[in-house]
Parts: sequence; structure tokens; C-alpha cells
Amino acid sequence: MAEEKTRRRWISLGEIIALCALAVSAAGLWLAWKSSGEDKPTRIVEQKQAIALRLRGRAIDDGEALEISPAESSHSLQSLKLTTVDGKSVSAGGDGTISAGDIEVRVEAAYVEAGADKSATGNYVITYRWEGGGLFGGRSLKLVSLSRA
Repeated sequence: MAEEKTRRRWISLGEIIALCALAVSAAGLWLAWKSSGEDKPTRIVEQKQAIALRLRGRAIDDGEALEISPAESSHSLQSLKLTTVDGKSVSAGGDGTISAGDIEVRVEAAYVEAGADKSATGNYVITYRWEGGGLFGGRSLKLVSLSRA
């Protein structure tokens, strides 16, 4: 008889544990249902930090022209305006190519980054060299590179 009472007590204890587990599950289900009504957008992709525009130049056509392009591959050059020290400006357009006659510049560029139109301004030094000359030949200017001042 005593053994039967002990067994009944264990059965009752098991039932109590099951009821507690059921109550906890029901509370969790209610909380999930309650918070699902507040549909807030979830940000899945992190936003990338903006990268400052840096330009680089490469001599083309045997130094007769300079091709200017963004150093960062995620930037796309839309327009390029170079201003001389005395205030004259030269527009290079989206291809970023200037001739050897357009030197000593302040650069104003419009570019696209992550789908947004942006602009930047900075002073750049154009490296060049003079070639030719001599008795009958004229000297010619050859562009070498572009670097941030």
C-alpha cells in the first residue's frame, strides 16, 4: 500500500511538470503572437561606410593625354572639371581624359557610390615632363601622373 502511494505521488509530480511546461510554451506563443503585430522592417544587410573619392591618373597616347579615374572600383565618374590656379576651368567629362595643355588643377568631380550621386573637390598635382626641343624641333609636354596634393 505504501508503495502504491509513492507511485501515485510520482505520477502527480510528472503531471505537474508537464502542466508547467505547457504553461511556459503557451506564454511563449502568446508573446510571439503579440510582437508579430508590430511589423518593423528588419535590416538584413549592413550599410557600407562611405568611401572618400580618390582619383588617379595614367598617361596615355605617349604622354599626350592623361586619363583620370576613381581609385575605388565602386565609384563611377560622371563628370570632371579641372580649374587652373588663375581660375580657368577645363571640363574632362565622364571619361576623365585631359590633354597635355590642361595643367595645374583643382578638381571637382561628380560620381556615383552605392547608387547615390555625390561630389568631391580637392587639389591635385599633375606630374609632367618636357620632351624634344633641340635646334629644329619644338618642345612638347608629356603628362606622367596625378596625385593628391
